Amino acid sequence: MKITKKHLDEMYRCYCASSTNIDNDLHIFLASEEQGYPCYDYSGESFETKKVVWQEGGGTMSIIPLPNKSNEFLAVMDFYLKVSPSKAKIVWGKYENGEWKVKDLFYLPYLHRFDIYRVDGVNYFIGATIAETKENKEDWSKPGKIYTAILPDDLEQPIELTELVGGLFRNHGYTRHYENDMPVGYFGSDQGILKVTPPKKQGEAWKTEKIMDGTISEIAIIDIDNDGEDEIMTIEPFHGNAIKIYKKVDGNYKEVYSYQNEIDFAHTLVGCTLRGVNTFLAGVRRKDAEIFYVQYKDGAFVTEVLEKGCGPANLAVVNEENRDIIIAANHTCNEAAVYIVED
Repeated sequence: MKITKKHLDEMYRCYCASSTNIDNDLHIFLASEEQGYPCYDYSGESFETKKVVWQEGGGTMSIIPLPNKSNEFLAVMDFYLKVSPSKAKIVWGKYENGEWKVKDLFYLPYLHRFDIYRVDGVNYFIGATIAETKENKEDWSKPGKIYTAILPDDLEQPIELTELVGGLFRNHGYTRHYENDMPVGYFGSDQGILKVTPPKKQGEAWKTEKIMDGTISEIAIIDIDNDGEDEIMTIEPFHGNAIKIYKKVDGNYKEVYSYQNEIDFAHTLVGCTLRGVNTFLAGVRRKDAEIFYVQYKDGAFVTEVLEKGCGPANLAVVNEENRDIIIAANHTCNEAAVYIVED
């Protein structure tokens, strides 16, 4: 497996990594978490085409394409742990006449992660606030929540948020997974891992299920050992110093792997395939500030460090026919980058 890095831009406190398709072409997004800083859209075979999504934004935690639109997304902006009261909001981006137009949609204080599930022709918003309110950056006395809403086809119409779950301290971790072709969400907090399933039909109830205990900062899921049942990788505790893999044994999750390098401020995990091989991809923001991946070969976990000193805040993977693309928001070295994975 050959991996080639491409530096795209210097970007101060680069945080968000995402992608979408426009007219069947891949566009990748990289955005800063710092107030007053940009989000860029890169496209082309070597990502040589660059467009400004916004020049002065910031606090961008997530960018999620609208599932039934090829040229629209929702994104979190103005999420800042140090700012109280919170200004966090969802914005709506739309690509028209060769440029991005972005407008505010609604405010949700301390909204950190969100997603959009399309089920039976309906787009469902699900969002996790990291806390309800904060007096300062280190105040975790008011737990976060999970909210849901139905997104109207016309986003100019009102959107009504409903609280689904409360009492989630440091409500930071999230991954989307698919079970029986249905999108489900796994959320991580000091209360462990919570699985959330959207309604199969509009009007039915959302379902929640406690998966495991622990102080979980981030989550990734894939069947790493190809035995037909998914494993879970975690970062523990909040912004933690441990990265582990859990396997279900006799109905309970048992730790089967722990990353052995010294960790400071682990932050991002992805369950993915790299050239068809089930893989956990991980990033750490301090100390060695590495990106590494774990695969299962010949009955053992194999760990490979991709790069040190980059310190990604977030990673995302896009699989193409002849290559895979790792989108990297390299926060520590203030870099927007991609890694091209080939056979």
